[in-house]
Amino acid sequence: MSYEANSTILIVGDVETVWNALTDQCKLTQWYVPGSPWEIPKLKSGEKMTFTLKPNAHNKLTEKLPMSLTIEKVIPLHEFSFYVDSNQTLISFVLERENGGTRVSTNMRGFDESLANLKALVEGKEIPYI
Repeated sequence: MSYEANSTILIVGDVETVWNALTDQCKLTQWYVPGSPWEIPKLKSGEKMTFTLKPNAHNKLTEKLPMSLTIEKVIPLHEFSFYVDSNQTLISFVLERENGGTRVSTNMRGFDESLANLKALVEGKEIPYI
């Protein structure tokens, strides 16, 4: 299967640090829709995880929206992908070493702000999109 990236960013940071920010539930809560918690009991293909979207300035929610997700792939330091169970949308993040940093690509459009938040977290800067 070929992989076409729709959003990509180069992060000044080693692939291990970026991988940790992508797969650790506490780090995900800091950069991916900041303040909306993740629960990842087991980082393994086929396992369930939960993302609870909280109301914020960017959505029209009036209450929390828990989402069930199923992990599709875990290729350490390279790919993390999962399905949104309600609509079977696949969200995939691929990491590649590049120019002393790490390039993160996703198959989804509209992830530029989320990737900018990830970059800020890894590089120790203020999260720009809250």
